[in-house]
Amino acid sequence: MHRIWARRRALLFAIGISACVAGGFFAHQFITNNFHTVVAGELYRSAQPSPTDLARYKADFGVATILNLRGANPGKPWYDDEITAARKLGVTVIDIPLSASRELSPNEVTEVIAAMKSAQKPLLIHCKSGADRSGLASALYLASIARVGEEQAEGQLSMRYGHVSVPYFPAYAMDETFETAEPMMGFHDS
Repeated sequence: MHRIWARRRALLFAIGISACVAGGFFAHQFITNNFHTVVAGELYRSAQPSPTDLARYKADFGVATILNLRGANPGKPWYDDEITAARKLGVTVIDIPLSASRELSPNEVTEVIAAMKSAQKPLLIHCKSGADRSGLASALYLASIARVGEEQAEGQLSMRYGHVSVPYFPAYAMDETFETAEPMMGFHDS
């Protein structure tokens, strides 16, 4: 009987530690707005930025263009606040509506890459949480514009940024999009 209780305590302790680690991770993502440098001086990614976040990104990183992957949403407070703040800061906003739960077509992939390529740098890419759509766009940028290796580009679609890369989860469509687009970027299955 003592062994059963000892195992249960050990299991509860492990669950508690795991919950604390996960909670700490997500608290960090929330506090930092999931902001990360992808290519210093060139590309950054984040969750939906507030006007205060945008002012800080402009001052600290020189952000000149925002690629909003949530699409234009006039009348929604988050969008109106972003547009107003960007205008005040002299930052250009490009709106491209993507869904994290739907694989992009080759034309949509081409549109995203073209927008990132032509945008004045430094560029900030964002979606709602900065995990899935921002991860895909960052991976596409690294692969097609920065011309880094496949593994480094795919690293943008990872748990480090809050992306859960598990088949049958809705956001797995971002992983599938990148896999489908790899030949466009010169990557081939070995």
